Amino acid sequence: MKQIKMWRKSSYSGEESNCVEIGAGLDIVGVRDSKDPGGGTLVFGYPAWGSFLAVVKAERFG
Repeated sequence: MKQIKMWRKSSYSGEESNCVEIGAGLDIVGVRDSKDPGGGTLVFGYPAWGSFLAVVKAERFG
């Protein structure tokens, strides 16, 4: 993804599975599988990403 130059692996990712990377651009946040970085990226705007994080932090997800 051209707009995202640096990716960071989640501290919750395991060594062999559940590997997630987050990358931030000027106006987007990307999420991808660190084992398959070319396999696709979910892209969110900052307002949507902030809403998602608020729900996860409040443990209201699922």
